[in-house]
Amino acid sequence: MATDTRIAALHIYPIKSCAGIAVPEAAFHVSGLVAGGVHDREWMLVTREGQFLTQREYPRMACITPRIDGDAVEVSAPGMPPLRLPLAHDALAASMTVQVWDSSVPAADCGDAAAAWFADVLQAPCRLVRFRPDVRRPTSIKWTGGVPAETRFADGYPVLLIGQASLDDLNAKLALAGRAPLPMDRFRPNLVVSGLDAFEEDYLASLSDGGVALRPVKPCARCPIPAIDQATGIPGPDPLDILQAYRANPRMEGAVCMGMNCIVTAGAGGTLRVDQQLDAAIAF
Repeated sequence: MATDTRIAALHIYPIKSCAGIAVPEAAFHVSGLVAGGVHDREWMLVTREGQFLTQREYPRMACITPRIDGDAVEVSAPGMPPLRLPLAHDALAASMTVQVWDSSVPAADCGDAAAAWFADVLQAPCRLVRFRPDVRRPTSIKWTGGVPAETRFADGYPVLLIGQASLDDLNAKLALAGRAPLPMDRFRPNLVVSGLDAFEEDYLASLSDGGVALRPVKPCARCPIPAIDQATGIPGPDPLDILQAYRANPRMEGAVCMGMNCIVTAGAGGTLRVDQQLDAAIAF
């Protein structure tokens, strides 16, 4: 068991693939983290046909910045007036079926004004949708050992975990190659922990504190998003060429992996806080 494992940072991403919000604490729900009444990946941009959009296609999404402001999320982007997204669900919102990888999900369309705002930012037609409160999106049980779990508009699982030492290890290798270090935001985790060895999160059976428990279930295969500067939306050198040398995972058909997708196994409704100590149990 790892000792002195602590939460170093907590992040929610209200709009899938847009900027995140660092929070001091978050409620711990079966489908992910919630802070200030806002759920992780609660909103999402899609094509008119309902296909989800990410920084892979539109790097400038990194510069779309949400902020929790009372009863709304205020969204800003360079050169744009702010847009307010009410936290109250609109019972009269039109339903739209959207696609997230292999999942087809009924979502609430957020209307023409929001669609026009985001289309101006992306310079492409799109719609903003919100996860409906009456919908459940189950995760694949292939990696959970048959344990049922759910998420919202995240790629596949409710919480992404990365150990700080894993990023430190990558940055040391980047330095040896004469390249600049990367901040953690390039990897868009929900939960960053200190006190683990580099990539020790790959081997955890659980992270827990009292009645709250997470189970890492699936390595996170990496796409080109870590090459995108999250402050500017400008792609730069891709760290995957360095990671490829030592992080290609045979369990994932050789995909380059960093971080672990997790499910909630106990304590839904509890709270996680920065600097909170966790019990890290290694799988033997």
